[in-house]
Amino acid sequence: MSDLAPLARFDGLTASGLQDVTHDPAALDSSGFWAVSADFEGRIVCARFSDVRREAVPPPVPGAWRGPATGDWTSSLDRDAYTAGVRRIREHIAAGDVYQANLCRVLSAPLPDGGAGADVDALTSLLARGNPAPYAGTIRLPGHGVEVATASPELFLRRDGQTVESGPIKGTGRTEDDLLEKDHAENVMIVDLVRNDLGRVCATGSVSVPDLCVVEKHPGLVHLVSTVRGRLADGAGWPELFAAAFPPGSVTGAPKSSALRIIAELERGPRGPYCGAIGWVDADRGAASLAVGIRTFWIDRAGPAALLRFGTGAGITWGSDPEREWDETELKASRLLAVASGAYLETGRAAI
Repeated sequence: MSDLAPLARFDGLTASGLQDVTHDPAALDSSGFWAVSADFEGRIVCARFSDVRREAVPPPVPGAWRGPATGDWTSSLDRDAYTAGVRRIREHIAAGDVYQANLCRVLSAPLPDGGAGADVDALTSLLARGNPAPYAGTIRLPGHGVEVATASPELFLRRDGQTVESGPIKGTGRTEDDLLEKDHAENVMIVDLVRNDLGRVCATGSVSVPDLCVVEKHPGLVHLVSTVRGRLADGAGWPELFAAAFPPGSVTGAPKSSALRIIAELERGPRGPYCGAIGWVDADRGAASLAVGIRTFWIDRAGPAALLRFGTGAGITWGSDPEREWDETELKASRLLAVASGAYLETGRAAI
């Protein structure tokens, strides 16, 4: 894959001409246009590009992406393990250890030919047609272990000068009628957590909630989305923002520290880019948009054969039904796995 040039695509922009790569978020306060990928476990890769142009994601080229077979996906947690995890989280809630925790699983499938011809940018083209999303994008840095394509519907951090905004999602259903009282309660809990996170780095009294529990429609499902906004305190920059807000509250739980301990207890292996952050920072303009790394694929070349990975999960509260939560993870994954496995028609419709 070394013959594939580094690039990034976000918000109708294409970036090329790689200049620098660093793991230090302080670089995002310097100059230039940066693509950012942060794993859930905290590994951050910031890549500065010299050429940024207005360019739409190109249409899919037949045969450019060869995905896994639809039956080749395996899960880090099977149905029994996942539903047992939901019951365990309810025990933690009953004991007063946590109010809510996200339980996630990572799906993996081998890529054809050991991944020799796999280009994550070709997958991006399929996702743009088969599952368009407001925070979709890709980062291709083969030499730095980052090959990520996201169809994320969720805003982690948007920045305009000193104003910073987050858009946590909690509550998912096929239609608005599927949303329960539990979903609204869960959303409000996470909004309170995000308010607290941003309050650690924003000016006193500046944090507000302009929107609470708004229903947003996405391909095949609906979400409850809220908006939390604040003004960064003097002297606060990207290192302080990441320290205060990462990992995103909507994919951890409340209290966040307790939820992270429970996640480590129940999940089998790292989440990687899933539930981390992916997006761009324009340091010259003081602008940025980072998505929560959900609805996200990444190529893992660490083993003898390349794997395509994808994460899915659900927020667990006292009102959670284990089987319903498993079904929610299936709902979130089904459309995207169909697109990534090549179940895509020349008519421009996902064959699902």
